[in-house]
Amino acid sequence: MNEINTMITKIKQFRDDRDWLQFHDPKNMAISIMLEASELLEHFQWKTKEEVDAYIANHRESVQEEIADIAMYLFELSDNLGIDLIAAMEKKLKKNAVKYPVDKVKGSHKKYNQL
Repeated sequence: MNEINTMITKIKQFRDDRDWLQFHDPKNMAISIMLEASELLEHFQWKTKEEVDAYIANHRESVQEEIADIAMYLFELSDNLGIDLIAAMEKKLKKNAVKYPVDKVKGSHKKYNQL
């Protein structure tokens, strides 16, 4: 948890040094997360699993940077909204455990309402 708080502090310092809080409202942060997720997706578009494996071996840093962009925006958005991201993920995992019980979903990709 301490590492996450330290990272959030660094993200906020980077933002505040540039006076960007004025642009980081929830709508724009959500849009930015989606844009960065789309940039991540471009690395995998049209590739087979084998091609993806080879691509990542040769482009790991680029993929890593897109993942980092998404995480930084997500951490900041959560902080801006006063949401404890770790607590929210814990709560969501518990909820998903009920929606997707192991005995019904193991090895299946069906959505909970199709079980």
